[in-house]
Amino acid sequence: MQRSVGAHLAFTTTARTKLAMAVAAARLPGYTSFEEELVVTAQGERLEPRELLDGHGGRFHVLEFPEPAEVEVTYRATVDGTAEPAPMDEMELIRYVRPSRYAESDRILPTSYAQFGSLGGPELVQAVRDWVHGQLAYVSGSSRGTDGAVETLLHRRGVCRDFAHLAIALLRAKDVPARLAAVYAPGLKPMDFHAVAEAYVDGAWHVIDPTGLAPRAAMLRITAGRDSSDTAFLSTVGGRLTLRRLTVTAEAEGGLPAEDPHALVRLG
Repeated sequence: MQRSVGAHLAFTTTARTKLAMAVAAARLPGYTSFEEELVVTAQGERLEPRELLDGHGGRFHVLEFPEPAEVEVTYRATVDGTAEPAPMDEMELIRYVRPSRYAESDRILPTSYAQFGSLGGPELVQAVRDWVHGQLAYVSGSSRGTDGAVETLLHRRGVCRDFAHLAIALLRAKDVPARLAAVYAPGLKPMDFHAVAEAYVDGAWHVIDPTGLAPRAAMLRITAGRDSSDTAFLSTVGGRLTLRRLTVTAEAEGGLPAEDPHALVRLG
C-alpha cells in the first residue's frame, strides 16, 4: 500500500528555545520505497535540523533558536509497502507493562480486573477496545494536555490520546505490554496527527484504535513510546513556543481498506 502524508506547522519561539519535532514517518525495514522532504525556515531562511533516532524507527528533529523566531515547517513523504515486524525485545515487554505518566495502570488495576475478569490474550485486547469505545465520547478540546487515563475514565470523554491512554492502562493492569503510537491516519476526520494503542499479544504488536475513526491497516507510524509524553509532535527543551498553524494530510492510494475492529492488525 502506498501512503502519501504531510504536515505544515507555523509557530513562534522566544529567545533561547530548543525544540524537538516528531513529524517524520518512521524509517523501518520492509518498505519498497520511502521518499520524503523536510523543509524548515526561520525568518525566511532555511535551516537544517539535527536528526535524533528514537526507538521503533522514530526520528526527532531538533532545532535551537538563540533569538525569537517565526518558524515554518513543511514535511512530505510517500511510503510504499509494509514494514517488517520488529524482533521481540524482552526489555520492551517489561517497560511497556509498567505504569507511566499518562497510563496509570496501577490506579486503574481494580477497574480492569472488575471489568475484564479472567480474560487474556486477543479476547482481552478486543474487550478493552470495545469497552473504551463504548464508554468514552470523542469530544474535540474536551481534555487537557495533562490528563491521564484516570481523568479520562472519570470524565468519560476525550480525544484520541485519551482513548489510547485508557486502553493502554487497562491492558497493562492485566500484564499485557501496551504502548502509544503516533501515526498518520488516512481517512481520519477531522484530519490531524492521530494516537493509537499497540498491544503485544500472540507474539507480535497489534494496533488498537478505540476511537474507530480510521482504518488501522492504512496507518503509518511516526513514533511510539510509553505514552504521549514520549510521542508529542512538538515539544520544547528550554524556552517557549506558540503554535500558530497546523495542517496534516494523509492519503492511501487506491482508497481506504475495510476496517474490522475485531481483527488483529499490525501497524505497517
